[in-house]
Amino acid sequence: MTRDAARVHIVGAGLAGLAAAVRLSGAGVPVTLYEAAPRAGGRCRSYHDPVIGRTIDNGNHLLLSANRAALAYLEEIGARDRLIAPTEGPLPFLDLASGETWRLEPSQGPIAWWVFQPSKRIPGTRAVDFLKAVNLRLAGADGTVAEAVGRAEPADTRFWRPLTVAVLNAAPERASARLLWTVLAETFLKGAAHCKPLIARDSLDDSLVEPALRTLEARGCHLRHGLRLRGLERNDQGVAALDFGAERVELAAGERVILATPPPVTADLLPEVPLPQGSDPIVNAHIAVPETAKLPEGAGILGLVGGVAEWIFLRPGLASVTVSAADRWTDRPAEELAARLWPDVARALALPPEPQLPIRIVKEKRATFSQTPANLRLRPKPSAGPVNLLLAGDYTDTGLPATIEGAVTSGQTAADLILQLLSDRAAG
Repeated sequence: MTRDAARVHIVGAGLAGLAAAVRLSGAGVPVTLYEAAPRAGGRCRSYHDPVIGRTIDNGNHLLLSANRAALAYLEEIGARDRLIAPTEGPLPFLDLASGETWRLEPSQGPIAWWVFQPSKRIPGTRAVDFLKAVNLRLAGADGTVAEAVGRAEPADTRFWRPLTVAVLNAAPERASARLLWTVLAETFLKGAAHCKPLIARDSLDDSLVEPALRTLEARGCHLRHGLRLRGLERNDQGVAALDFGAERVELAAGERVILATPPPVTADLLPEVPLPQGSDPIVNAHIAVPETAKLPEGAGILGLVGGVAEWIFLRPGLASVTVSAADRWTDRPAEELAARLWPDVARALALPPEPQLPIRIVKEKRATFSQTPANLRLRPKPSAGPVNLLLAGDYTDTGLPATIEGAVTSGQTAADLILQLLSDRAAG
């Protein structure tokens, strides 16, 4: 079907672009991949940091066992074993203010029996606090999470707010109720087997990027670094050429483009296409800790409330901390952020508060598009651009949040649209 397919030019080698390239090349479609940065991976890149002497990820990313697209991508690039479960049991939490601990333990089946069992509920909460999830399903297009589930304590502080901020990178007062419902429907409402957390065994680069690059190289794909797309030359048939400034790539007959660039770049290239407006930041901290450092019960992940830090991911010798929806923190000096985060980490790891260990602060000011109700209406379809161009990226209309799963899904969707067109033409 695809042996004689025309080449597809993919601009952007983040996860959306890589996922599209892997899907297309696996079907025999020739692919050229262009990336402005010196390395592929986009926001899922890793590097050795001299401050703490460790390999760190640009940001911390958590996948779930429900993430079918991401897991299929990992299978195809031979890297499924490079994701590990940081906890074999329920997800542990610690309230830094009160010292209380609990575990989030969904039921095995689709009926949420756990919310009716006081021993399995979060301390202080009631069954009705969780049954408000149905309001997310019933929410209108303009509804926010806070409007749907309210702000009753301690359910707000210990469940709805941490969940919303972690999944949508926005406070419940701003985040789309419908988008959070999509996630709940695929995870908690399908049972514990769909809620299992997964993290990169060694690094995001080692798990998600390098295996994909090796796969693409083995399939004869071309990856070209240092080329920033400046413009799209068009004719009556759509995109005629890619303008990289010092270089111009002309499209032959039948060739197509997948634009897997961030929203600000896409907006410059396709000003006629409405796109989500604004972005929300995430602050990450990476800390060199003793190899013997342990989280409670030996887990590799811990949720935190009552402090500044929200999640701790622990690998041997490295603790990585996430603060999402971090507008109030991004303009603070790195030294101040480190001083505020260290007490939370020291307490969680049962380490002495003094001296403060080496910390690298990483600020991702445009970590995600703002996942508000207004922006959900602006997410473009893959085919929103010229006829021979498709869009990919976690900001596109995947129905999913701006996560690894959303990025991979967008790339696979764009690739599948091309493969379907090739199949239809072959059948015709």
